[in-house]
Amino acid sequence: MEEIHANITQEALEAKNERRDRIDLLRSRIHLLTGRDRLLMTMYLERGNSIRQIARVAGIDDTMMARRIRKLTKRLLDGQYITCLRNRNKFTKAEMAIAKDYFLTGLSMKQIAEEHHLTYYHTRETLSKIRWIVAAIRQ
Repeated sequence: MEEIHANITQEALEAKNERRDRIDLLRSRIHLLTGRDRLLMTMYLERGNSIRQIARVAGIDDTMMARRIRKLTKRLLDGQYITCLRNRNKFTKAEMAIAKDYFLTGLSMKQIAEEHHLTYYHTRETLSKIRWIVAAIRQ
């Protein structure tokens, strides 16, 4: 086995292992997504469909699909919602729902306010509190 990888540098091996770890992390967090987002990431990560194939099935442009998958990947790897989940005792159910919509689904504050029948001001204040708690926990 060493002879096969003799030409690969240590940095290349570390980079490869890091990519594998990120993919494993993404696969373990797919269950957090719902609906269309979960389906997209499952097709991409688990089934190995290309972005072009997924875009064709969804009926949208390849570039739009690539952007969507990149955003979902970034949100899943970011871990802010995971931090909220691990410390859910510090949040109410409503705050957890807002955190999921913002950190994981990527909804805007205006969309969250409309969905949860809140004022924009209340949504902004709640997100400010959530961000503050997450930042304090991560330090």
